[in-house]
Amino acid sequence: QACNKDLIINTDVLVEDIHFSELSTSSQNAGWKAVTANFSDLACSGVEKILGITVGLVAPPSTPWCWVDGAYEGINNALSQFGGKLLGGDCSSGKQKILSITAIGTKGPLDLHRSNAQPGDYLVSSGPHGLSRLGLDLMRSDNFTKSLRLSDSLKEKAIKCHQQPEPPLKALSKLITSKPTMLPWKAAATDSSDGFLEAIECLCTSSKCSAILEESNIPIDENLPKDKKLINWCLEGGEDFELVVSLPPIWANAWIASMPSCKKIGIMAQGPPQVIWSNGEKILRNSAVKFEHFSNN
Repeated sequence: QACNKDLIINTDVLVEDIHFSELSTSSQNAGWKAVTANFSDLACSGVEKILGITVGLVAPPSTPWCWVDGAYEGINNALSQFGGKLLGGDCSSGKQKILSITAIGTKGPLDLHRSNAQPGDYLVSSGPHGLSRLGLDLMRSDNFTKSLRLSDSLKEKAIKCHQQPEPPLKALSKLITSKPTMLPWKAAATDSSDGFLEAIECLCTSSKCSAILEESNIPIDENLPKDKKLINWCLEGGEDFELVVSLPPIWANAWIASMPSCKKIGIMAQGPPQVIWSNGEKILRNSAVKFEHFSNN
């Protein structure tokens, strides 16, 4: 069917033992996650409608067919929930399982780009961070998570955040409908799939601004204890798939009012591309926590 709108196209790759493993991710969840990671990237680009995806699958010859069948079941489940059609793809043998998905959508009215941040903008997160990393460690039976007094419902929520993340399409919709009429269709955004702090640093680098964060406002789930390790997971754990947006204060306040999960986390300011606390201290990175695509996780 002909489309007379600009397209947004994104490719995301999930690699076994980097982004998923059999210890924590079923094939159904791997398929689901491959789709939703792509849709999260479309959301932070201002997608209006998701048209469809293509799938590239690599698997060792010894892979049971039930794994492949499960992966496509997860793919179809995600498409059924969030939209789009399976348009085609390719498959090949290889040394490890790889799911590479290209997603295609139409561009909406909102120009979302990392370079659009301005000094004086508010920084807003569409939801809490750190739950995905908590879910992963709960499944690994980590000694630290065993020591936490967490409710069963919170444990289930964290594991679901890791295994079946949802793209921030509702958050994008609320962002669009809450825009004050006098403002242009322009804001800066990215998603936090590679980490909350990493997302803000990307906005700073692209927009040539500094970001000043309020330590008391970091977007950690309100039911989690304020433990240093959990705070580090919030900052750098990755795979949370929330929007991190820089936008004018009047728009930020309207978005927060329309979506209770949103939270103001800081402001953009003139200065070199950097992220600092409001007291002027540098935010120290934690290499043991930071999500890395090129390391074994």
